[in-house]
Amino acid sequence: MAEATKRPNSLTRNLTAKIASLPMIATALVIFIGCTLWTIYHSFTRSRLLPAPDKWVGLDQYERLWNTRRWLVSIENLAIYGICSLILSLVIGFTLAALLDQKIRGENVFRTIFLYPFALSFIVTGLAWQWILNPQFGIQEVVRRWGLESFTFDPLNNADIAIYGILIAGIWQGSGFIMVIMLAGLRGIDEEIWKAARVDGIPTWKTYVFIIIPMMRPVFVTALVLIASGIIKVYDLVVAQTSGGPGIATEVPAKYVIEKMFLSQNLGQGFAASTMMLLSVLVVLIPWAYLEFGGKRRG
Repeated sequence: MAEATKRPNSLTRNLTAKIASLPMIATALVIFIGCTLWTIYHSFTRSRLLPAPDKWVGLDQYERLWNTRRWLVSIENLAIYGICSLILSLVIGFTLAALLDQKIRGENVFRTIFLYPFALSFIVTGLAWQWILNPQFGIQEVVRRWGLESFTFDPLNNADIAIYGILIAGIWQGSGFIMVIMLAGLRGIDEEIWKAARVDGIPTWKTYVFIIIPMMRPVFVTALVLIASGIIKVYDLVVAQTSGGPGIATEVPAKYVIEKMFLSQNLGQGFAASTMMLLSVLVVLIPWAYLEFGGKRRG
């Protein structure tokens, strides 16, 4: 009898909050999950301008996708951009956070300066760095006016290193945000740990490497997920800076999907490419969810 009387109470507990969350749940189920399944299904069809669910072709779209040089180049560019962006954003963000954590004078000013690029849209950032990297009036021209006439710095017009010009803009915009996340994690470290490290004579760099960074594992995991999600969907920077050029040197998967779906009017191929991007997102999210929630359950 006691269990029977407790069960209705548990169902009706926070009933108002549960009712208020129903529209969000319905939206997630119908729009996000429903549209995702719809997209995956039509990636196995020969859909062109309009979806054609009756034109089933199996894995032909995926086979064609992975035999397309433009898609392979976009994957290679995403790998280069992603690896470099992950490493450099974490290193630069943590270094800036560690410096600001020293309670320096004018901390608020520096923090605002470092975070300001994140307030800009990717289009604005891309256009700004397109001008900065322009050889006629950008960094190259400024250095040459200082007397170094042989100096050359024109990454966006060099197919071999154009993706690194995109990388510079991406790191410039995102490092400040990672700095804020890391700074919040550092401010959450108990001051007694630092005092104990100083009493034991442990150098500052060893304290960071062997004590502080392991304690900030959840912060690093969150930063990694945020960086990775931004890497996978990178599109605006490329369009603003190079439009995928020179040639297809800076092509990325998101741009490939957009152009196949809206310019080439090949929905089947665009759906197949977007499904592969979805798989890459799951590769990021599943390990994060395991580290976050699996570790808590074990604890």
